[in-house]
Amino acid sequence: MHNEELKALFDQQAAGYDKQWAGMASLRDALYLLLDALFAGLPETARILCVGVGTGAELAHLAERFPGWYFTAVDPSGAMLDICRQRATQGGFLSRCSFHHGYLDTLPAEPSHDGATCFLVSHFLLEPQARIALFHEIARRLEVGGVLANVDLASDVQSPAYEVLLRSWMTLMSSASVPPDVLERARAAYASDVAILPPQQVADLIKEAGFEAPVQFFQAGLMHGWFGARKADINLGK
Repeated sequence: MHNEELKALFDQQAAGYDKQWAGMASLRDALYLLLDALFAGLPETARILCVGVGTGAELAHLAERFPGWYFTAVDPSGAMLDICRQRATQGGFLSRCSFHHGYLDTLPAEPSHDGATCFLVSHFLLEPQARIALFHEIARRLEVGGVLANVDLASDVQSPAYEVLLRSWMTLMSSASVPPDVLERARAAYASDVAILPPQQVADLIKEAGFEAPVQFFQAGLMHGWFGARKADINLGK
């Protein structure tokens, strides 16, 4: 799926996005619990880059958990970003947010952030080099030692384990009241529009982009999370 097609899809889904995935909240809460612990050592006035922020769920969580932090919310979907802005307004942390409508490579590349989140974004990039480029763009905007928490769907699709995980993942989403049409779109996307790679390969791509060897800190079914710090010796150019 090309960038403009993906943007159009999320624009269409924005209004009902949170509702259709509400049943998966327990997985999200487990992820955020671990994220809090990983980010706990950041400065009291840390700046956090949220890549592909969507409706702003993780931004809202972190803003409530860490009241001195500031956030840069980036998303190519204007409809998603509008909902994120509304959430920030309702939550009382709008003054701590800046919003960038577009892809990350159009955000000024200043190493001014202490941490970054990139949740369920990079797996939409089908070519490994495109994923490396995304992670490198994140690294360019982090201070040396700044940390990235990345979450994507991952598995060795050639292994018998993948069929087991995929089957249980679809069952989980169904039992969580994810609408049938959304399930069918997800199943189709996994076959053609999402790059589901082995977890170690995803970690290697993050490392190649300018991070210390990432540590896998989370797994729930097909969803995996990695945590890594920006290295000092990276090329800050394109």
